[in-house]
Amino acid sequence: LVPLAPNHATHRCQQDTMGGASSKACGGCFSGLKTSGRAVPDMSPYSQQKQVANMQEAMALQRISAGTFLPSPPRTTRAASADWASPVPPGNAAGNVVPLDCDFELTIREVDAAQGSLATQLDTDQPGRATAASFSRHRSRFEMEQIVASPGSLPRPMSVDEREAAIRSILPTATYQMLAKVPPQLLTSADAASQSLRRNLAKGATVVFISAGLPGKRFTFERAAALGMKVVIIEHPDSWSRSLVEEGIVAKFLPVDMSQSSEAVFEQALAHIQSLGEDGQTGAVDGIATFVELSVPLVARLCERLGLPGHRPAAVDSARNKHATRAALKAAGLPTPKNYLIKTTAEVAEAGERVGFPAVLKPASGAASLGVKKVLNASELVETYEEIVAELKTLVVTSGALVKGDPTSNAGVDASNVIDLSVIMEQYLDGPEVDVDVVMSGGEYQYAAVADNGPTMEPYFNETWAVCPSLLPKDHQRQLKELAIASVKALGFTSGVFHVECKMTSTGPQLIEVNARMGGGPVHEHNIRTWGVDLVEEAIFVALGIPARPIVPEAPIEPIAYYLLPADHSGVVEAVPDMVALLKERSDIVWARNLVKVGDKVTGPKEGLPTWVMDIMVTGPTAREALDLVFRLVEEYPVKVRASC
Repeated sequence: LVPLAPNHATHRCQQDTMGGASSKACGGCFSGLKTSGRAVPDMSPYSQQKQVANMQEAMALQRISAGTFLPSPPRTTRAASADWASPVPPGNAAGNVVPLDCDFELTIREVDAAQGSLATQLDTDQPGRATAASFSRHRSRFEMEQIVASPGSLPRPMSVDEREAAIRSILPTATYQMLAKVPPQLLTSADAASQSLRRNLAKGATVVFISAGLPGKRFTFERAAALGMKVVIIEHPDSWSRSLVEEGIVAKFLPVDMSQSSEAVFEQALAHIQSLGEDGQTGAVDGIATFVELSVPLVARLCERLGLPGHRPAAVDSARNKHATRAALKAAGLPTPKNYLIKTTAEVAEAGERVGFPAVLKPASGAASLGVKKVLNASELVETYEEIVAELKTLVVTSGALVKGDPTSNAGVDASNVIDLSVIMEQYLDGPEVDVDVVMSGGEYQYAAVADNGPTMEPYFNETWAVCPSLLPKDHQRQLKELAIASVKALGFTSGVFHVECKMTSTGPQLIEVNARMGGGPVHEHNIRTWGVDLVEEAIFVALGIPARPIVPEAPIEPIAYYLLPADHSGVVEAVPDMVALLKERSDIVWARNLVKVGDKVTGPKEGLPTWVMDIMVTGPTAREALDLVFRLVEEYPVKVRASC
């Protein structure tokens, strides 16, 4: 939420946007307000809610009306973790990593798409893509709207007056009541004592997660349980995460039919959230979060409606629209590649003249990698533009992405009637690509770590390998980090965890895109192994309005490298390596898994978007040695594909 005018007597009138805490409580303005069937926070006057005097008193604060559910996180073990730009702001003292409250490990489970789960279908982080005819898929209006026409039928962003009215009508959360009693200086230090305090304040909070995604995201819920959270999952009824209630990891699983329109999903999720606390199992909602891209606009609007810490919907919408992102960067005076929004065939020639060659054409609708093509000259431009528009008219939504439709199949949802057929022509960005994982709190960055990405497989720009910490010159890392942070701010974000993709081109750093959530796949693992920063924990802090101040060591703990290997040619898989044996042989492999099995058909870059066939992550004494190792293992343990005739 944007900060309110100082003279408004409301429970968040002094609270920092998504991450700060009031310097004094103002609960008195809510006296007399009641909620039906819901536990009401302590609304006693300020004289009864004076701030604590020291850290010892702050650690003794108790959460009110937390509910009876007590999480039971699994007690598993994980391997010990052992010229780059510092990921912390200047002046922030780097220190020893605070031990996690319990050990846990990243669980990677392969998902058979043929199981037909809509819940996993909605997670766009899954490695590999399929054609619409390859397996039966659920038809989801929500999925289609968020991929091809986001934000779809979700409510429009509120005006300032509407946001203020919403906040005034809602009681302060139990977490806020505790934060209001703690002096800011105790909460905003990047040291072990303050991190322990932040964890203590988060303990017992009722946090709603919208969408569970793939089973590989199980670790996010295990970590929340380890922090003592009362986790509530709102997801499609067929989700694997439903079983987490029986395991004692999650307090509640609340089903919502995610095949409906975005508007219907919003209304049903809102009703579920507003009923929390009535049965005494959990408290009323303290925060809402998601680690699934398609649910980010939904979560932003739920937070806004309920007066909870969260991204401004307008910022989320701009980040998810390529053209709007470029416009925001240009307005902020940041480097922006030449680009032109082509709406009709008549504008193609002018686009070529303004942007020049080489260039990249991509759908403005954010259609993942489909329809993204590199063009080298004017004749290719006309031909490729016509191909992309024709392709967009025949697309269906499936597996969380747009794919070419099969006239003989009923798979997927027809997107042709809602998709924006506009195409962006953009200056081709040469040079190495990086990911910058950013933690923002209180309007400033608190952490920004750079990881190198290998060359994408053109012309479809498929991901390949990555290494952390970065091997680029320190000055290049610094420039990329600064651009990533400035881009997040230019889009209107003030707090949160972000996955930002950039390139260091021959003319300087350039932004590719900003994702307003923690990155998927190996992102959580390489940040916690290399820098000791748990992005799940920091994202939960931000969702609760607790300041995020991750503690970062002075040097990387454990360099890592990973390879998401695409097929280099089309054909049928003849043999796959024995990953179980490989893991037993070596202690420097974090994980190794095949993404295909014998008999599977795979696609190479000449025929279309390549199929990912293997996923492997390793550690090494240095980043260079880790990268060399993963290259060597991919060569020694190949996935063998018999070429198509």
